[in-house]
Amino acid sequence: MYLSFFGLAENPFSLAPDPRYLFMGASHRDALAQLEAQRGIAVLTGEAGTGKTLLLLALRDRLDADTAVAYLFNTALPFEGIVEFLLEDLGIAKPEESPARRLAALNSFLSERERAGQSTTLIVDEAQSLDALTLAQLGMLANLESATTSKRLQILLVGPPELEDRLDHPDLQRLHDSIGVRCRIRPLDAHEVQEYIRNRLRVAGAPDTGLFSKRAISRITQYSGGVPRVINILSDHCLLFAYADHKRRVDRHITNRAIKYLEDGAHAPRPKFPIDGSGSPGRLRRTLEIAGIALVSALAGFALSLLSGRR
Repeated sequence: MYLSFFGLAENPFSLAPDPRYLFMGASHRDALAQLEAQRGIAVLTGEAGTGKTLLLLALRDRLDADTAVAYLFNTALPFEGIVEFLLEDLGIAKPEESPARRLAALNSFLSERERAGQSTTLIVDEAQSLDALTLAQLGMLANLESATTSKRLQILLVGPPELEDRLDHPDLQRLHDSIGVRCRIRPLDAHEVQEYIRNRLRVAGAPDTGLFSKRAISRITQYSGGVPRVINILSDHCLLFAYADHKRRVDRHITNRAIKYLEDGAHAPRPKFPIDGSGSPGRLRRTLEIAGIALVSALAGFALSLLSGRR
């Protein structure tokens, strides 16, 4: 493969959410700072591929040891199912008699943690898929207050920009009014794209982080619109085309060929790999059509990492 050709220890443009590769643009830094300090209900939005998952990993790592984190990614669950999930995920004994008793068990657990100076956070991904009733009930759950008026449960609703429109619905006025923080992750600007690519190359062990020319990075910025997931897909293909041509630097011409391949799919000519035993045409497999499959696997790994890393 191309890794040894460029002196890389690993694939710098993998779609898997790896905290080591975290690069935060200005909007990412602002969002993380606000979410760290927030108590109650917060909303995080961003277009697909802008880095919400990595930001959540960073947030989890920055939460103190007294914070328990539950990560909900099955937004097809009704409210009662979410309560049952929380009981299971947080290790709370589940009374089977009724939904009311299960809710009481959760409230008791949260109260005990509060008295011990501990907090609990629920992260709800793809929250825009929840129905209005479930969203409203989550808002009521987050608004459980103690005698000190502190929030027993912090809830972070995560999704695309459409989530904001969803929360503005008249039926969700009470939830809307309870939201303390709204954060929007935006695509990277031209300077941030350059630093993003160099950072990923550096983490992957590249001896030269200037593998991409300025004109190549400019073209990548233009094509990707500053969306990290698209930057990764395109940059990965650029390295493959450069490797096929025995070139140790990606220029604008190579970038345009990679873009054409992605745009034309199976009808575009594949690069002819050098016959040196280090790679094969079958390795050129990432296209925009399978990016969604890779993302699903990455998110599954992220959910498992949250469960194993929860403190």
